[in-house]
Amino acid sequence: MPTITLPDGSTRAFDHAITVMDVAKDIGTGLAKATLAGKVNDQLVDADTLIDQDATLSIITAKDEEGLDIIRHSSAHLLAQATKQLFPDVQVTIGPVIESGFYYDFASEHTFTPEDLAAIEKRMGELAKQGIPLTHRALPRDEAIQYFENLGEHYKAEIIRDIPEGESLTLYTQDDFTDLCRGPHVPNTQFLKAIKLTKLAGAYWRGDSNNAMLQRVYGTAFADKKALKEHLHRIEEAEKRDHRRIAKRMDLCHWQEEAPGMTFWHPKGWCLYTIVEQYMRQLWRDNGYQEVHTPTMADRSLWEKSGHWEMFGDDMFSLETDDRQYAVKPMNCPLHLQIYNQGLKSYRDLPLRLAEFGSCHRNELSGALHGLMRVRKLTQDDAHIFCTNEAQVREEAERFIQLLLKVYDDFGFHDLILRVSTRPEKRVGDDALWDKAEKALGDALDACNLPWEELPGEGAFYGPKIEFSLKDCIGRVWQCGTLQIDYCMPERLGAHFIGEDGSKQVPIMLHRAILGSLERFIGILIEHHEGIFPLWLAPVQAVIMPISEKHEEYVREMTEKLKNLGFRVDSDLRNEKVGYKIREHTISRVPYLLVAGDREVESQTLSVRTQAGEDLGGLSLADLTAKWQTESTEKVGAKAQVE
Repeated sequence: MPTITLPDGSTRAFDHAITVMDVAKDIGTGLAKATLAGKVNDQLVDADTLIDQDATLSIITAKDEEGLDIIRHSSAHLLAQATKQLFPDVQVTIGPVIESGFYYDFASEHTFTPEDLAAIEKRMGELAKQGIPLTHRALPRDEAIQYFENLGEHYKAEIIRDIPEGESLTLYTQDDFTDLCRGPHVPNTQFLKAIKLTKLAGAYWRGDSNNAMLQRVYGTAFADKKALKEHLHRIEEAEKRDHRRIAKRMDLCHWQEEAPGMTFWHPKGWCLYTIVEQYMRQLWRDNGYQEVHTPTMADRSLWEKSGHWEMFGDDMFSLETDDRQYAVKPMNCPLHLQIYNQGLKSYRDLPLRLAEFGSCHRNELSGALHGLMRVRKLTQDDAHIFCTNEAQVREEAERFIQLLLKVYDDFGFHDLILRVSTRPEKRVGDDALWDKAEKALGDALDACNLPWEELPGEGAFYGPKIEFSLKDCIGRVWQCGTLQIDYCMPERLGAHFIGEDGSKQVPIMLHRAILGSLERFIGILIEHHEGIFPLWLAPVQAVIMPISEKHEEYVREMTEKLKNLGFRVDSDLRNEKVGYKIREHTISRVPYLLVAGDREVESQTLSVRTQAGEDLGGLSLADLTAKWQTESTEKVGAKAQVE
């Protein structure tokens, strides 16, 4: 009879076979009420699964990540049940869990409307309150095909026909609805109390444009209504902060079909871009990097030697000329190695830090393109550090981490997630080498007193890496920075240095980036700040407006003086009312709005108003510039040197 080992190491012995739910009841009624499923010997199972031999068991509740997935998967089944009840002629297809929710695809002559979605959601709520039990049974493949054919569910039957013969399948039933599914599912529908259907879309059957078009209903679900409300608020905030919408309002950039995935930067947007670029360039100078610039394309043979052609060939733009095939670079590493290889290097020359704002091109799928976040033409803040040994690797890694933290803090990101991706199954180099590399990265993070987690098997084939992800102000996670150790490419491309003992040795190469790509990072910046940038980042820091025509000359004079002092100031001399101009420039996120009238001309001041609406009164040019100088130097690259 089974002995059950729980996550805390305690055991419970039973004199008979017992279900997951019964174990939960034996522990306590509160746990039993919260039980969604179980994990028996690391395998997710339904709460009514019978355990008849010794096993490890974790009780899954809504607090677990797996529990939320089970709620969402069961919600997809509830969506199908409600839809079938309201629209009996509908055929069901598939309904998987996706990030932040679920969807279900339906085949129907009826075209769903937003009103239909509201009716389906209402019916789902009614069914959930009934606490309908979910039961499951196994059925042989051929019987399952016949079962769904008899129901008129031809898509389900087609799915099963593609499953190898002889396999037993699981069917889940809730009242009048049965679906094919691996499970597990919630014990009953009362656990599905916080569901929201979010949108309608079209989807080809099995993703093939030659097949029938289906109707896809998206939704999300949480354990309780509070969590759902918070999620919907985040979605609302994300839509409000959409960088494409803000970029249009601020006149930063645009995109068009003639150059898909490539950004047309307007003057204000390019100003923002160059502020970020100049910040990083100063950072490089202050921290021992040498800036380089490499060709946009190179012969195919170089990409074959580096391994990129085999790994990324389909994503690279290429062209043929002079009987040679060239590839437009998707990254800069092989080209930086060509610079390293010019001239003999000694161990005294290392570490060598080469950096580039590398203009790269990647043939992203058109459907994946998304403003600045997913582009075909991108610029990386790319750098490669050539080291002699693992001790130097650790030292450089620690230095880089401190630098990265400073950069993110300067741009307003203070909440980071750090992960170390370790050796994959297929890799180069012996385990002793990997031990040293992984230890060097972990030790560097520990030396910086930073919490981190391990991602086993997620490293590149040539070495482990640290992934740096930042959280924005509404809790979204963006993976930006990386630090990768590479033992492979320097050797493949013939890089060497002369060691202290006079021998010829291969350097260890660190691939590192902080922003990732300037385009994507600027998109993240726009959404994080909602376009309301700190003064040092704002492309236009102030606009000066006259109350009437007689004040225009004074406005011109003050604008010129502020520009000469290095501030990014515009004047607005249009024949419009001042109130209208203030509203317009507030919407376009200008930090300071300055007004000049008779009183200001007489006192040689400017009336100062902030973007947030705060009235600072009249300030002299000296007082105003002193305030701005203090404010705009709070976050500057010149302060970011790591000792």
